[in-house]
Amino acid sequence: MSETVCVGAIAGSFGVRGEVRLKSFCAEPEAIATYGPLSSEDGKASWAVTLARPVKGGFAARLTGVTTKEAADTLRGVRLYAPRDRLPALPDDEFYHADLIDLAVFDTGGVEIGRVRAVLNHGAGDLLEIQVPGQKAPVLLPFTREVVPTVDLGAGRLVADPPEGLME
Repeated sequence: MSETVCVGAIAGSFGVRGEVRLKSFCAEPEAIATYGPLSSEDGKASWAVTLARPVKGGFAARLTGVTTKEAADTLRGVRLYAPRDRLPALPDDEFYHADLIDLAVFDTGGVEIGRVRAVLNHGAGDLLEIQVPGQKAPVLLPFTREVVPTVDLGAGRLVADPPEGLME
């Protein structure tokens, strides 16, 4: 598990006074401002975040040191990371997406079938994108208790019981 977790991203500038359009990846979107300062993926830059107001697709926000539209424009696409120890503890059977990525996926017979490459959510629940060796296209596996009965972060693996025909 990494020491930081991606909690949001900058979608671009908002207005002409240095505000940014901030997308929050937090379960409670406003909580992103409480985990700061937030850093870039490489850790070379960090910012305290102040949410100004909700806007379509996220928040208008101010970042320390960003005072012009041009400065805000240069941050478009930057993902924001928070130290793991500042994030809330999760109840059993809930996981940070970052912890699931790169886990080995085994079937119920103990045979490794692939690795988790991404966790997706298009509104109907989480899907695990599994890269299966020898297949070009990844497999999308519903992340439900029925299909993924076991997640063992300590061992770096999960057990899946994919629906019949999905892995062919």
